[in-house]
Amino acid sequence: MEFLHTCLNVSDVDRSVEWYTEQLGFEESWGFETPDGETVNRYVADGNGVELQLSDTEGASPADPGDLFDHVAVLVDDVDSAFEEIENHGVRDEPGDQPAAGARTAFIKDPDGHVVELVEALE
Repeated sequence: MEFLHTCLNVSDVDRSVEWYTEQLGFEESWGFETPDGETVNRYVADGNGVELQLSDTEGASPADPGDLFDHVAVLVDDVDSAFEEIENHGVRDEPGDQPAAGARTAFIKDPDGHVVELVEALE
């Protein structure tokens, strides 16, 4: 497995991208919208390629510490196998294709309830 990104929920994705790029020197790397158009995801990366996913959902304004952080993502060779093999402490989403993101994903919980996204790139 390889660390892929951390997702932060934000209230204004444009403002957040501007801050991370202008204030911290990150580069905007890519982005996508959910099929329903309610959530815009944009990514910024540091010089080593480590990314932050900035996720802005229409009508949601994260205000509490528990709302600000969403998940940590790890790259796996096979989402379905990893999903079956990893001892999890809860399932948020079973494996499924995410064409807009070019990935197959699943979301599980660690022993403390933090969400971990398993990501397999779609060819």
